[in-house]
Amino acid sequence: MILLDSRSLAVLLVLWVSVAASQEPARPPVPANSVERSVMERIKGRAFPSVFQAWSPAQNVRDESPLHTVARHDLLWHGPQFFGLRWNNGYTGFADGFTAESIQAARLFRQKLLKLNPNLVLIAEIRYRDAHRSYLPEGHAWWLRDKQGRIVPGWEEGGFFCLDFHNPQFRSQVAAQAKAAVKSGAVDGVLLDWWSDDASRLELIREVREAVGERAIIIANANDRQTPQTAPFINGYFMECYRSQTAQEWMTIADTLVWAEAHLREPRVNCLETWFHKSRDDLGLMRATTTLVLTHSDGYCLFSDPNPLPTPDHLHNWYPFWERSLGKPISERQSRPDGTVSREFENGAAVYNPLGNRAVLVRFSDRRRSVATGKAGLEHALGCPDGDIFLRVK
Repeated sequence: MILLDSRSLAVLLVLWVSVAASQEPARPPVPANSVERSVMERIKGRAFPSVFQAWSPAQNVRDESPLHTVARHDLLWHGPQFFGLRWNNGYTGFADGFTAESIQAARLFRQKLLKLNPNLVLIAEIRYRDAHRSYLPEGHAWWLRDKQGRIVPGWEEGGFFCLDFHNPQFRSQVAAQAKAAVKSGAVDGVLLDWWSDDASRLELIREVREAVGERAIIIANANDRQTPQTAPFINGYFMECYRSQTAQEWMTIADTLVWAEAHLREPRVNCLETWFHKSRDDLGLMRATTTLVLTHSDGYCLFSDPNPLPTPDHLHNWYPFWERSLGKPISERQSRPDGTVSREFENGAAVYNPLGNRAVLVRFSDRRRSVATGKAGLEHALGCPDGDIFLRVK
């Protein structure tokens, strides 16, 4: 992962917002939660499909402001700086809060986004597993070191270094930063990357949950894994599904998504991302990802660039297929005899055809219009792997 570039790409957006704000007249202090829906109401109130933004933005949208492009998504996470927050210490690792001026700026930024999308959920990433070298002084005890005393690299190409979250004092510091982010009123919760079940992470998630309170959202990046020990403290997984080449891998993704919908705490905000295989024009894979989420969960989807590319991670296109055409779900998923899975919504149905099945002919008792092809009729061809949204023809 080229995490540093990926997480810092939207600095341009922050600069744009800052310039826009500097051109406005002075404003009175912005209250933390002025005239907005609760996070539960926003999660329940949105239409489907729902798409999330993981750090990096959609790139193919023209003739609109970066703020409008962000607001196309229903859930977003980024570092606290993206929202306008500024830590109160030159070393981020020592900070326990944000400057008063930045809190006001971040609340204003939040209001602008929620005005564009009243159902948007905003999440701040809190670093605990690795960080840039400027996060702490060189010789500080919170850096993780190997047996030779050398700081451990975060991953092969990222330029970040591991933090010692096995250290109880550092875990308490992480919890304090999570509390500060939620208390700022700029975000609805926090994201913890690189997640799995182990003793140290269990202690960490307990501290973080206690610090942020019962109502705040906690999302953890578990990839396609299940984490039963830490599940009671987490509202949603970031399923960064880098393995999606085989039928078995898609089955694992679906099984974990279903498990997370049943076992994580409410309100649930599971976020499933797959990467393209050849290009962003792998539309069948994009539709398969979208309809897998639609049929197996009430979660959020994303189809993006693979991390190994020499560009910022999680960049993506915005697809017309993602426009919120289905409304809300009115049934649970149904396995069909042809190997597909379907689910009914207010305005139509989503049908998912997983890798490992075959191309099928989807039949309805009433005329439906395919969002993928634009054709209306009682029967529709559906490739594999693929998925489609079939809207009722009025």
